[in-house]
Amino acid sequence: MSRLETYIEHYAELAVKVGVNVQQGQTLMVTSPVSAADFVRIVARKAYEAGAKHVYVEWDDDELKRLKYEQAPDEAFHEYPQWKADGFRQLAEEGAAFLQVYSPTPDLLKQAKPERIAAASKAYGTAMLEYRRMMQAGRISWTIVSVPSAAWAAKVFPEANEEEAVRSLWERIVQAARADRDRPVEAWQEHLAELRSKVERMNAKRYARLIYRAPGTELNVELPPEHQWVAGGTHNAKGVFFVPNIPTEEMFTLPRADGVNGTVRSTMPLNWNGALIDGFSLTFENGKVTKCTAKQGQEALQRLIATDEGAARLGEVALVPQNSPIAEMNVLFYNTGLDENASCHLALGNAYPLCLEGGTAMTREQLAQHGANHSLVHVDFMIGSDELDIDGELPDGTVEPVFRRGCWAD
Repeated sequence: MSRLETYIEHYAELAVKVGVNVQQGQTLMVTSPVSAADFVRIVARKAYEAGAKHVYVEWDDDELKRLKYEQAPDEAFHEYPQWKADGFRQLAEEGAAFLQVYSPTPDLLKQAKPERIAAASKAYGTAMLEYRRMMQAGRISWTIVSVPSAAWAAKVFPEANEEEAVRSLWERIVQAARADRDRPVEAWQEHLAELRSKVERMNAKRYARLIYRAPGTELNVELPPEHQWVAGGTHNAKGVFFVPNIPTEEMFTLPRADGVNGTVRSTMPLNWNGALIDGFSLTFENGKVTKCTAKQGQEALQRLIATDEGAARLGEVALVPQNSPIAEMNVLFYNTGLDENASCHLALGNAYPLCLEGGTAMTREQLAQHGANHSLVHVDFMIGSDELDIDGELPDGTVEPVFRRGCWAD
């Protein structure tokens, strides 16, 4: 076995033991593109070795998806199979763990009609609402990992041939995930401990507002008094600790849905369901987007924001320093799961209840009363750079630096 093959084995083990943290007798549900079948087989072996009872796989294929967007009738994009949504909800209620293997083709739907992409996103969000509520409340264990495909690797490394590009992308993924360490599980425990120490410091501050400044960005973000910062992982309803994203370098919380004002400019492209949106800017008034512009994907951005009332408001603010290991690779991955760990970011759409004290036990109405946004979508976009400054305003009005030039101020 080559060194890279060993690291890929480590990566699969991290997904199982640190990510979803499979328990004895538990079912693991994997969603994956067919191009990642070899990796999924390793995951299944690791899961059974960890005590899993069943490993189910839901396969996806980019070429079939492209064919549908090109040839299916318009009404097809307003529907999502209820039997599939019911199956995910039932598995979640039975305590299954969920692993998504993500392998994007950044330009997959470049020629697709933006209204079809928006309709499909809304249909999925509506049908999967109950499952997603359990997921976003942290009641079930779930994790997202990324695996190279030839098309994705070619987008990231356009000068390399297919084999070299895939290998280069794999090397960076396993490095970002700390899977290239001799004892990757132990390395993750140390990393999670470091993230917890930063979270404790931010939660002790109880900032009332964050103030963002960068070229093209002047943004004020109010935080609910009961907000709490989260990083690394959390405990599900049964008390089992899991890590939703591998890798992860971020800490995040929720803003007040009506407390965002100003303009923010993106610093990386956004791949939204196969549509690339780049060079965009959003202006907020009392929490809602009132103006948006984009150099590429303007119509797709408008469709995203129009998904529902909450899609035009923020549901997450996340802090990631520019000196994070992924940022220092200086690679644009065209993959939110990786790029968000190299850059401060925001998210349009739904807020995570676990970012409010006692939020996971609240109803939707109670969450809204505390300022949490609700939407069928949750879409992260990057705003970090080495020119970004962030100040924190304490409840007494004192303002102090949080980030300077893209990194922690102290």
